[in-house]
Amino acid sequence: MADEFSAPEGERSRPASASPTTELKDKISDDIRSTKELVKETSATGLEKAKEAVSEQAHFAARQMSGVAMALEKVGAELERSDQRHVGRYARQLGRSVASAARRVEGKNLDEMAVLAEDFGRRQPIAFLGIAALAGLTASRFLTASAKRADKARTHATPAQAFASESKDDQNG
Repeated sequence: MADEFSAPEGERSRPASASPTTELKDKISDDIRSTKELVKETSATGLEKAKEAVSEQAHFAARQMSGVAMALEKVGAELERSDQRHVGRYARQLGRSVASAARRVEGKNLDEMAVLAEDFGRRQPIAFLGIAALAGLTASRFLTASAKRADKARTHATPAQAFASESKDDQNG
């Protein structure tokens, strides 16, 4: 049995207060709000993943720093046994400082490591500059080696590979 007070299904009208423009504005506002929430969630997830990746690299760097520290201490010991005691003592002290910094960095997250690096830079500016220079040199060597490998890979393509590549370009172009 149909309700006597309601209009037939095909003849139902919108409430007087809801115009098509108002409905569209409400829909757009809802879409913008949900998009903002999605962007916040995605950026938070991306930031967290980036922090994790940087933390992993920092832990790797801490292990590398420990190796550099041991090398500095060995060089310092050798120099102390020779006629360069002052330089040897300084090298060993630098090695101990680097080893201490490496121990403090291990197991920390990105924010904590930034605070530690800043603190270390204030307390041991020469060691900090030495580490920064070593890191810069290592990064430049890595980038240079990577670029050379990519160039070699492109120049050592076989003639058959080059012909196949040109044939595909001709078909697509």
